[in-house]
Amino acid sequence: QVQLVESGGGLVQAGGSLRLSCVVNENIFNFNSMGWYRQAPGKERELVATINVGGRTNYAHFVEGRFTIFRDGEKKTVYLQMNNVNPDDTAVYYCTARIRSSCSWGQGTQVTVSP
Repeated sequence: QVQLVESGGGLVQAGGSLRLSCVVNENIFNFNSMGWYRQAPGKERELVATINVGGRTNYAHFVEGRFTIFRDGEKKTVYLQMNNVNPDDTAVYYCTARIRSSCSWGQGTQVTVSP
């Protein structure tokens, strides 16, 4: 069973930076893609960024140029570097790992951005 554990969330001021980590219990290259989603209170869960097995990245328009997704195969970890955050980035951030049609989720980590 795939297990994903996120960490790195917390409280940060607008304009600041935060790095989220997602450790998986398998070789990250077993997955077609890994990524980050987020869900703010009262809103639907939305895609933030993905990285596929070949290393290609994809970003939601609202984080492009501010957030970076990258990985470390040896550490079995995918990261989300968040720069120049704003209060609209406040949400629970979830890590995902996808193999064909099967998608696994972590438990989420809270990110709160103060004005």
